[in-house]
Amino acid sequence: MIKINSKFNHKLMEDNINPQDLNMLKKFISKKPLFTNGKKVLEFEKMWSRWLGVKYSVFVNSGSSANLLSIACLKNKFKKGEVLVPALTWSSDIASVFHNNLKPIFVDIDLKNLSMSVENIKSKINKNTIGIFLTHILGLNGISDEILNICKKKKIFLVEDCCESHGAKFKSKKIGTFGKISNFSFYYAHHMTTIEGGMISTNSREIYETCRMLRSHGLVRESKSKNLKNFYKKKYNDLNQQFIFSLPSYNVRSTEINAVLGINQLKNLNQNINQRNLNFKFFLKNLDKEKYITNFDIKGQSNYAFIIIFNEKNRNLKFRSKFEKNLKQHNIEFRRGTSGGGNQMRQPYVRNILKFSNKDFKKFPNVEIVHHFGYYIGNYPKLKFQKILQICNILNAI
Repeated sequence: MIKINSKFNHKLMEDNINPQDLNMLKKFISKKPLFTNGKKVLEFEKMWSRWLGVKYSVFVNSGSSANLLSIACLKNKFKKGEVLVPALTWSSDIASVFHNNLKPIFVDIDLKNLSMSVENIKSKINKNTIGIFLTHILGLNGISDEILNICKKKKIFLVEDCCESHGAKFKSKKIGTFGKISNFSFYYAHHMTTIEGGMISTNSREIYETCRMLRSHGLVRESKSKNLKNFYKKKYNDLNQQFIFSLPSYNVRSTEINAVLGINQLKNLNQNINQRNLNFKFFLKNLDKEKYITNFDIKGQSNYAFIIIFNEKNRNLKFRSKFEKNLKQHNIEFRRGTSGGGNQMRQPYVRNILKFSNKDFKKFPNVEIVHHFGYYIGNYPKLKFQKILQICNILNAI
């Protein structure tokens, strides 16, 4: 039996910004540079593209903004249609579909990887389907050959939400390189941080140029393409060339300060991912398999947090109450419902538009399990195995 200190506590995230990061920021600020989007942003974008294995990246002020611009690209291409979305994801994925006047079609998940069920995807695709917005949940890979073949055969635009899964892989290739476009978040608690920030990545020059303009008011001058600039200048020669707004857009730029932090954080990302994965494997090895699911598909993972889902016999409110009470008593911070608080179909921003009912929720049995009986708790690189054992001991004793 492992002794647990009465002052025991476990946060969702600790020490995600280190002294080296702060020193880099101090040096940069002391030079009194131009702090808005500039050379450091471009440097970070290029470094990120090399790390990920894509041609182009666009740095924005959040992962949610990355979601928004990605679906704006989809809307710009197809004008209207349906987008398949997971019922388990972050709210901004679904909201970005609403904001672009497209229709979200919800898909249930697979409990092995918490991502979209392939069979459910097949059943929901129709002639109006223009995109699949696939979320890689908590560091687990959601891509499969079957999904890629569906997208290729049906000519469906695949968007990957990798906000919780930096560096996860499918067949030794990093996720975020399979879709037409992918999104990452650098929020404080994620694999690496720019405090707030996000990245859009793609191999399409057209999408890259569109995102650069969408990021900054739709201004054509933000494009890197001379041909595109010349097209707009000739077609709209009655306008000031510095103020041609190509699309109804946003201002979601980030700053040089955020980029400097990202450049420094990127240096340790691979090492941090390796340690997170070792932590999660150790956690699953020591977790009671009679009480909790431990057979997740962790091949290619880049773990974000310790995933806890009750086994069938414990899926009741009595056990759930004991579970949450014990975690609170031991000061273990947790999130029920995992990513985004569980089933997004239950959220007011969705139900007020699509009018879902309890009868509808029953058609999504797996996401309902996670919604009511799924959790995550913090995993970070500096976490010691001894503390992980203590956490498992607390969970197993419930």
